[in-house]
Amino acid sequence: MSDTLLLFLTLDWLARFAIFAVIIFSRPAVGAQGWLALVLVFPIPAILVVLWAFRPLATARRRARFAEARRQLKIARRQILMSQHCSPPQLPAHLVRAAQLIERVNLFPAVGGNNIEALADYQEVIDRLVADIGTARHHVHLTTYIFSDDAVGNQIIAALVAAASRGVECRVLIDALGSYWWSRRIIRKLRSCGITVRRALPVSLTNMEALRPDLRNHRKLAVIDGRLGYIGSQNVISAELPGGQRSKEFVVRVNGPVVLQMQALFANDWFLESGDLLSDGALFPHERSAGAAHAQLVAGGPEYRRSVIRLLLDALVHTVEHRLVITTPYFVPDEALLLALEGAAARGVEVCLILPKKGDHRLVDLAQRSFFERMLEAGIDIHLYHRGFLHAKHVSVDDDLVLVGSMNIDLRSLELNGEAGLLIYDQDTTARLREEEARNIAGSERLVRAEWNARPALARAAENAARLFSPLL
Repeated sequence: MSDTLLLFLTLDWLARFAIFAVIIFSRPAVGAQGWLALVLVFPIPAILVVLWAFRPLATARRRARFAEARRQLKIARRQILMSQHCSPPQLPAHLVRAAQLIERVNLFPAVGGNNIEALADYQEVIDRLVADIGTARHHVHLTTYIFSDDAVGNQIIAALVAAASRGVECRVLIDALGSYWWSRRIIRKLRSCGITVRRALPVSLTNMEALRPDLRNHRKLAVIDGRLGYIGSQNVISAELPGGQRSKEFVVRVNGPVVLQMQALFANDWFLESGDLLSDGALFPHERSAGAAHAQLVAGGPEYRRSVIRLLLDALVHTVEHRLVITTPYFVPDEALLLALEGAAARGVEVCLILPKKGDHRLVDLAQRSFFERMLEAGIDIHLYHRGFLHAKHVSVDDDLVLVGSMNIDLRSLELNGEAGLLIYDQDTTARLREEEARNIAGSERLVRAEWNARPALARAAENAARLFSPLL
């Protein structure tokens, strides 16, 4: 047998093994589609990727830590419910199921007495966060996917360093891959000033105990003294993007009892990465109500047995009665969500998608566009934002429910990544978000079905080819 034939047979059986591993171990099962497409189109590179990437969603040590963290969350939940300022609100009947769903999976109940500020200006978010860090007395906790050492990053670093010099305990959690290019410099700067920093989900080529490299902590939240919180889509990096585009974000600043849930989530993530329990009672102050909004934290990630964000979206789409608006930079849904959206449109709901006209990932752009024809045929409005890169992530349901957070509408966010969002049961907040949606629509191009269907056959082919890889995007 020649060496060439032996090599061919070896690669052939490795490819068969890779395909078998993909089918058996993919979570969710629809993810197998993308991996199979990768193996069939790029067999040799795909073999190496599959052998490296198909590690457990959670190691035994991480599962044990998550079990302990969940036990701590249950304790925190009891303490929250025992507080006279954190009593569960009376929600409208059509919203109760969504609240119950989150509480059963995440342990976070809906709580009243919150003040919610909507922040859509990029620099205003940074300025307000820096100002609030400047008033911190006890601690500052920050989780972000991207922490750059550009002008924006250095502005946050300066605020943290100043807080630490006043004796404020500062803890920063950055994603190991999202912040890869800057992490060494960021960590060196912060640690030299007494600030504790951890990498979330470290990536390793050689350590088989490391988690899969495609599992990321994509959350963006900040908690100051257990009283103020920020949550949304914005990373710690300049708004200016390559090509002259400017990133458009959406963040909410929160004051009230729901901040304790954001604190609990940070403590959970911190324990998973460091093994240190943040159980100091001063981290969870119980203060009087700050406003009238009801809110509830939503968290998803690989450690959870059920994909709560995915389940929540389904529940919201089936709950909506009049109008549903989804704003997201990445819209690569699975078949179940597509059917739910089509069903909502068929029963007379006004369904609207606001997406970027030009994204930051060409393959994702193509895969996203492959769904447009079907959405338009179902009567769903699609608006493509062209005044920058729309990176905001929020959903509004009728006139009294809003979801704001870090999650995209794709398999990675809904099933794999660590994500965080705030479900807000409040007409005033919904009205303010409606105003932001109107501004986004004013800066968008509305797709017309006849014109879209007339696009070149080559464009259709490229979109459909990209769609094969959509479960990996």
